[in-house]
Amino acid sequence: MGHISTSHLEADVSHHPLRTEPGAARPSRRSFLKLTGTLSAAAAITAAVSACSGGPESTGNAGGGGKAASSTIEATLAFALSSGFDPANASSAVATAANQHAFEGLVDLDPVTREPYAALAADLPKAGADGRTWTATLRDGATFSDGTAVTAADVAHSFTRAMDPEMLMSQFIGFIAAVKAKDAKTVEFTLKTPFALFVERVAVIKIVPKAKTGNAAASKAFDTTPVGSGPWKIDSADQSKGLTFSVNPHYNGPRKAKAQKMVWHTTTEAATRVADLESGRSQAIEAVPYINVKQVAGKKKAEPKQAFNQLFLMFNCSAKPFDDKRVRQALHYALDTTSIIQTALQGYGTPADSYLDHGNKAYQKASTVYGFDQAKAKSLLQQAGASSLKFELVTTDAAFVKDIAPLLVDAWKQIGVTATLNTAPSSSVYAPAPDGLVTKSSFRVLAASGDPTVFGVDTDLLLRWFYFGETWPQKRYHWDAASQKKVATWLDQAAAETDEAKQKAIWKQVLDFVADEAPLYPVLHTKIVTGWDDTTLSDFQPASTTGLYFLDTARKA
Repeated sequence: MGHISTSHLEADVSHHPLRTEPGAARPSRRSFLKLTGTLSAAAAITAAVSACSGGPESTGNAGGGGKAASSTIEATLAFALSSGFDPANASSAVATAANQHAFEGLVDLDPVTREPYAALAADLPKAGADGRTWTATLRDGATFSDGTAVTAADVAHSFTRAMDPEMLMSQFIGFIAAVKAKDAKTVEFTLKTPFALFVERVAVIKIVPKAKTGNAAASKAFDTTPVGSGPWKIDSADQSKGLTFSVNPHYNGPRKAKAQKMVWHTTTEAATRVADLESGRSQAIEAVPYINVKQVAGKKKAEPKQAFNQLFLMFNCSAKPFDDKRVRQALHYALDTTSIIQTALQGYGTPADSYLDHGNKAYQKASTVYGFDQAKAKSLLQQAGASSLKFELVTTDAAFVKDIAPLLVDAWKQIGVTATLNTAPSSSVYAPAPDGLVTKSSFRVLAASGDPTVFGVDTDLLLRWFYFGETWPQKRYHWDAASQKKVATWLDQAAAETDEAKQKAIWKQVLDFVADEAPLYPVLHTKIVTGWDDTTLSDFQPASTTGLYFLDTARKA
């Protein structure tokens, strides 16, 4: 693979920021915001091939060395590539999906079932008697795509490197104190406190070769010339044209590639994705437009899956009258969410009755549920002295958010509230102070989307995403210190709890508290609709998170 040149640009990937685990050191917020914003928008890196090819071509021209069309899987994703591939920092929807094919963790989460399985490890990691020591052993013959053996030293290096506060993935593994290679195949983890979710959480760290990522210069090069131990290797990447993959000939793990090549086209244009599937250019597409689901289903397969991805409202809780939770609650009660879902999403969504979506195995209904109740909304506003409320509603420009925003404004008008719209790319919404719309002193209310489930679906990770640390609670919605401390204490208690029932009960306290306080809280959870041609693909399954995944998929002749 030739070197991929990089340039910086602003991009809307509309997805991800978070915070540290129990006992973690605080990372640099400047570097973190620079890297991610929200997997949404901060400075994004666009990869472009300079020495391989000009990017992906059509199936018959994808550099397949004369391979028949049936050996190549083609797909069209709904986002443009907007970051590099170094898995310690990869922040874009496309890069994180690609890395699931090109890299391995000791443990990986199945992209469809989200259940953990031994990937680079021979078996799932094992805990010591004290719950603070874990060991993992590599599978025999594990090899990177450049032909070099994967060693325990590479694993220890990958975790130690990712623990650096400058790295994005440090946000997920703050419970780890140290990682060392005991021998060539055995790795030992020492934790700061017991962490019951260790097995599935270590899946966020993909293993990289120490020889190619040992310093800043090497890491910069690696970001554009990735080398992993997964079943596929990335051959070319381009911000506008997409990606090409070929089989890693050295892979000997449990998810062997069942095709010879993959071509990923990328476009934010919904009509283009539909046309790609219907014309046969692609065998699978991400994010079928809701208005086109029946059309696609009449010719191909189109399957909706309940997702965590949400439309949320976020308030400046330090600014009157939004420092009063009754005002925040009133704006939720004023919404006929079922009608909004039917009108804007063609029914492909679910009203939020918890921070967690109904598809999450740990779902628990919150004690506060915002049913449509205009009378209650008016009463709450009156009690708070905010009956003639006026404010600017900031929204991101994600398609479904833009479709819903006018409906919010209309609903609030019915209870005497006047809101004016200010729609902008995520890069403008979440830019660091003083430029970001939500960091300005004039900011009051935001409607946007968010979905961290590309990294994991455990309740601890999802709650820490929006309610723990500095990025969201302090710098965006300015939650009071007492509320932040209460949530942090509960989360740390739950993280160390080994009794599942007790852990779930503590999480229920958090779910109830954030529902009642509503500093940032979902209005609805969307359904993700994936389209594919089952006459040309076998064993393909759609995921309930961002991206398309072909780990067990073959192209039919």
